[in-house]
Amino acid sequence: MSFSSRYNKWLKEVVYIGDQIDTSEASAKIRNGIYFRGPNVWILAFSVIIASVGLNVNSTAVIIGAMLISPLMGPIIGLGLAMGTSDTKLLTESLRNLLIMVIVSLLAASLYFLISPLNLVNPTELLARTRPTIYDVFIAFFGGLAGILESCRKDKGTVIAGVAIATALMPPLCTAGYGIAKLNPRYFLGAMLLFLINCVFIILATYIMSKYLKFKEAEYASPAVTKRTRTLMTMAIIGVMVPSLWSAAVMIRDNNFERNVQAFVSANKAFSQGYIYDYSISGGKDHTVDIYYAGNKLSEEEINALTQAAVAHGIEADRLRVKESDLGSVEKSTDMILKGIYERAEDDLARKETEIKKLEKELLDIKGREINYKRIAKEIRYSYPEILDISIGRGAAVDDSLNVRGQTIVLASSKKPIPPQRLQKVEEWLRLRMEDSTTVVHNITYNN
Repeated sequence: MSFSSRYNKWLKEVVYIGDQIDTSEASAKIRNGIYFRGPNVWILAFSVIIASVGLNVNSTAVIIGAMLISPLMGPIIGLGLAMGTSDTKLLTESLRNLLIMVIVSLLAASLYFLISPLNLVNPTELLARTRPTIYDVFIAFFGGLAGILESCRKDKGTVIAGVAIATALMPPLCTAGYGIAKLNPRYFLGAMLLFLINCVFIILATYIMSKYLKFKEAEYASPAVTKRTRTLMTMAIIGVMVPSLWSAAVMIRDNNFERNVQAFVSANKAFSQGYIYDYSISGGKDHTVDIYYAGNKLSEEEINALTQAAVAHGIEADRLRVKESDLGSVEKSTDMILKGIYERAEDDLARKETEIKKLEKELLDIKGREINYKRIAKEIRYSYPEILDISIGRGAAVDDSLNVRGQTIVLASSKKPIPPQRLQKVEEWLRLRMEDSTTVVHNITYNN
């Protein structure tokens, strides 16, 4: 057998899943999980309140807990299975239950935020659910693939819990409820768009896997009914896919533009005799960016140079607006200018701090190598009275290969030559006392 054949056989054994999949059991479990009654009603209400509290207090851990107990995944996966198996009854039931769940979630979240006394100045967890990105599409799609595969696996694991956390269906609904409670369309529309994207791409992933794994098709009274059902399914898929793909394209465009703006501002933060201390992006089909500049008034040549720099970063010239004086309220102006000053000085401070730490380390090394000459002299004269005085110096030793290494030289003066064994003991004692294994002792004799 050739290497190619062995490799193909090995690869097939690794990725083959046919003997670990039970589509019949998975289908029954998915169908039972779409219904919104009994305990599911209470569990959904509890998870909505928990998620709303987490969003309200900016607690990621609480939000994750709410996602784990939320039953929202049931009807969404049911929709994907219904489309994959051409089951109109399952499709109708899944849509009805999903709609009820969404309405209940929005009402519960809206009620919570209406009565909650806490109103954060910077609700980062809420804001994070108002601006979907292309990464949310990838997360929803691949999370949906993992979710349906886990539902079909004979040996169940913890994948469903991970999918519930990754796809994050509950937080967007709670954020939309916040938008309703605060009459803020930005929060409502942005969060609902994120929820729609998650739903659509989970449904798409479930539809693809149900076809790939060959789930049993629904049975109908006649071929005509089957054909009509499949036509309706196709139209439904196209109906939900087109706006989602359009939304994904818009997100890619928005992300690319914002990335270009960030790169442009970062590269030109300190410009001419001033600095760019803030910027804002206006949405819509044709994005525009307002940059706020503080410093000496820019000349026409400088504005042209700034515009050319923007063009080099992929920002069209007519989409850039430089604002030198219209800084808004006095409070905002002060805050933004201080922010710009701090950001401009951040690199210098970091460099200085690094240099200070380096010098401190060198100083500590020098102090660590300091020798207490007077004390060592007293100790050595007490232990070796034949030594009259000593000279200690740090230097370097160079061998015949011109290799350099540090060395401490000690000159021990005495009236008579010190025996080699005695001198060796002095050397060992000094090495231990000075914590320097490179210490070498030489004996010098002289007469009074």
